[in-house]
Amino acid sequence: MVRHLLPRPDSVLCAALAADLDAADLRSEPLRTAWGAEADDALARGVRSPLLAAIEGRTDALATLGRLFVLGMPQPEADVAAALARTGVDGLETLGLGYRDDGVVVPAALIRPQSFVDADGVGEWWIASDLDELALHHMDGGGALPPDHVLGVGGASRTLASLVMPLEVERALDLGTGCGIQALLVSRHAGSVVATDISARALAYAELNAMLAGVHNIEFRQGSMFEPVADESFGLIVSNPPFVITPRGADVPEYEYRDGGLVGDALVEAFVAQAPAHLVPGGSAQLLGNWESIGSLLGLRRLESWIAPDLDAWVVQRETLSPLGYAELWIRDGGTTPRDAAFEPLLDAWLADFAVRGVTEIGFGYVLIRRPAGVDSGAPANPLRRFETLTQPVTSAGRAFRDGLVGHDALADGVPEVLLVAPDVTEARHHLPGQEAPSVIELRQGGGFGRTVSVDPALAGFVGACDGDLTVVQIVSALADLFEVPLADLWADLEPRLRVLVTDGFLIPAEH
Repeated sequence: MVRHLLPRPDSVLCAALAADLDAADLRSEPLRTAWGAEADDALARGVRSPLLAAIEGRTDALATLGRLFVLGMPQPEADVAAALARTGVDGLETLGLGYRDDGVVVPAALIRPQSFVDADGVGEWWIASDLDELALHHMDGGGALPPDHVLGVGGASRTLASLVMPLEVERALDLGTGCGIQALLVSRHAGSVVATDISARALAYAELNAMLAGVHNIEFRQGSMFEPVADESFGLIVSNPPFVITPRGADVPEYEYRDGGLVGDALVEAFVAQAPAHLVPGGSAQLLGNWESIGSLLGLRRLESWIAPDLDAWVVQRETLSPLGYAELWIRDGGTTPRDAAFEPLLDAWLADFAVRGVTEIGFGYVLIRRPAGVDSGAPANPLRRFETLTQPVTSAGRAFRDGLVGHDALADGVPEVLLVAPDVTEARHHLPGQEAPSVIELRQGGGFGRTVSVDPALAGFVGACDGDLTVVQIVSALADLFEVPLADLWADLEPRLRVLVTDGFLIPAEH
């Protein structure tokens, strides 16, 4: 049985370990080169034998630490000692990341390089987390994950990282920090960060990872939801909370990294209700979440009712699952498969829980809430309220959210004087055979939310003229003459659609 050790952060030993990992070149590209791109991709699917074959017989530091920390495999003590010349096996044991056992060193955690890209450029950190299902299967023969399992950088973590707006703030909060990856990312754009979690184990990993990264502007606090930051406010709050909807029952395991301990989607409801009180004027909160459709009441409409109407709210639903599909997904996530005797009882418990509450489907997506800068001043408010479903590929969503809010703010006093077409926008025209005029004109975004908008010749002509040389009034006047329509009528038709294009990022207010 693999020992379930608690990490013990130590700044001196973490600095030594980081130096050893650096000396071994334990980074994404060297590892990918060592065992091959195809084998590296296979690891994400739970296949590791091609990686092992590629480095078979190698005892150098990269191969040894790759097997020990990336794959979670015991390694000969002499090889580990040579690879960790500064930390030593004693130091590894002191940190709670591994232990000796009859001539080998057994990993108690994974340490994997994690690349990132943000407004400041490209970088990479080492992120420690608990042994994953693949490592536990090969060492212990499988089984469900421990309830206090601390997840590494998974798909949800990467998704949230791509959503966070690149904003400079004085203080930021990472609620439910887990292994600490969001706190590390936000720390690059914040004067200080508070990282909280209900799990002492998660906080230990998060603090250790900050030490490995040499990041010193993060404070770690234990507690549930906003309890650790009562009466405090932030310019940015990010959260990948334990939003998974899990039936409450003695025979249903609850995982701290994903299960918030509340019924249904009550945790997401509590977050969006409480977060605004912890935002400075102009501050934003961003999170991932699940929400239930109950009977004929759609989940997006329920979510909209939880957010105060004077707040900016932008919710993007990315997918929906049936109760059966959702239950299967998360039972498997916990390491239980249909081959296990526990699978069907768990499935029955999940489906019974959804049936009692009349749940018809479960939505997943992104939530952005902003406290408008003038919300407390009594000034007239025109909050942004967008609740939409988008299933197309998304890139640079954080920038799209930021630019959408900038566009919304710029529209407060009317359509800006000068607009520019965004650099990622292209136009497609579709013609019926033999016809000169297009039957369909589309504007397409190459980035952001990847929207496609059908436009008529007048709006297409307007967008095509937005190169900064002419004002909005000059462009509309020229189009009115071209199409021989009254200027007032054309403006009444174009103005609301221009507002949508500005908020969607097709058109950008020119800076003066």
